[in-house]
Order: sequence, then C-alpha cells, then structure tokens
Amino acid sequence: MKVRFLGTGTSTGVPEIGCNCEVCTSVDAKDKRLRCSVQVETADSRLIIDCTPDFRQQVMNLPFRKIDGLLITHEHYDHVGGMDDLRPFCRFGPIDVFAEIKVKNALMQRMPYCFEEQKYTGVPDVRIRTTDGLRPFFINDTEVIPIRVMHFKLPILGFRIKEVAYLTDVKYLPDKELSKLKGLDVLIISALRKEKHASHQTLEEALSLAKKIGAEQTYFTHMSHQIGLHKAISKDLPSSFTLAYDGLELSL
Repeated sequence: MKVRFLGTGTSTGVPEIGCNCEVCTSVDAKDKRLRCSVQVETADSRLIIDCTPDFRQQVMNLPFRKIDGLLITHEHYDHVGGMDDLRPFCRFGPIDVFAEIKVKNALMQRMPYCFEEQKYTGVPDVRIRTTDGLRPFFINDTEVIPIRVMHFKLPILGFRIKEVAYLTDVKYLPDKELSKLKGLDVLIISALRKEKHASHQTLEEALSLAKKIGAEQTYFTHMSHQIGLHKAISKDLPSSFTLAYDGLELSL
C-alpha cells in the first residue's frame, strides 16, 4: 500500500497570493503547498481523495493509469474544483465518485454538463456513487470506512482505508467515531495554523486529537502559511508526528 500527498495546503495554497511573509517567500520546497489531496494505492485500486483546483499539476508527472475511485470529503471548491481535469482518465472508462447526497447535489449544480442525459463531447465521464457516511463500501476488493467529521457546523467525511485514515478540515471529531480509528498505522489529519479558527483545528488541537486516536505515526496536512516554516515547526514535534509536504510518499 502506498500513500502520496498530492497537496498539503489550505484553500488559498502556499504561497498565498499577495503575501510576503517568511513562509510564502521561503525557498524551501516543503513550504510550497498545493491544495489538499492524497493518492492511495492498494493491491487492487488507485484512489484519489478530493480533486482540488491543482489536480492537473499534481498528477502531471505521475504514471498515467486508471483511477478506480474518487472519494470526496465535502463540496467546498478547494476539494472539488479540479474535477473537470479528470477527462483524460476517462479513457480508461467512467470514474466512480463516492460522495454523500448533499455533495452529489452540489456537484450537479456546479457541473451540470457532466450529468445531462445528452452529454457534450469531451466532458468528464463520472458516476456518483452515494454513501450515507455510515456504512463501509468497497472499491474493487478495497474496503473504505467513512468517518464523520465536523467542519464547524458542516458534517463532512474522512475515510479509513486499511490501517490508514485521512481526516481533513477537522474542527472536531464526534466521540462515537473514535472506535473506527483504532489500530491505525498512519493518521493523516488537518492542522491549519497555530491560532484559533472557527472551522479548523489548530496545530495544538490536532496534536491533542491525534494523541487520543493513537496511531503509530501521524502526518499533518491542510496547512496555511500561518502554520510557520516547515523546518522550524518540525523541530518541535514529537517523533511520531510529522508535517507532511507535497510529494511525500509513504510505503506501508
């Protein structure tokens, strides 16, 4: 199993347009963050979690082959804005997109040309497979367990695939979901910045929740330029906690 971080930034990316802070002007490649997404490869499936506005750039230098499933955490633009760039991958056949019904409805409003009975030639060939956010489902023989996450007042989804869990845009995690996260090898969880935010957890809050979940290794993602320099923050983290960066690949 392999996990590749396609992007580890928040909605504005890093550097942020018009910003001259030390992070946005850093020459360290680990301080440059595209919008947040991962690729997960199992024995029988290639899965993408979220399809950001940076999707084309994120996959340009990766092997060109079938995407077996696209998992959508929620409908915000920074998580779905790259779906039109799925078109080349439809040469391998329709792409199954797994999302809750409210996300399906949002996508149909934003991209109606993908769902018309008589489609325009060349549009992405996507099929929405709705999940209720409660029951596990399979992509080929790979089991996917949805995890309920609260993004302020918006209920969204995280996903567990084997011993890896991906939780982005977290403000808090309902206690009843903790049982789904036992025995993880890897937890990937969002940590926006150090200061409080209405709909995202801070680095300190992410550390606290990650310790409660108890994965062997935790990687932080969905970070803004306000998180600080990658090199500086990394020095202060416990050994089992890591700031992820674009292009980081884990082999499990």
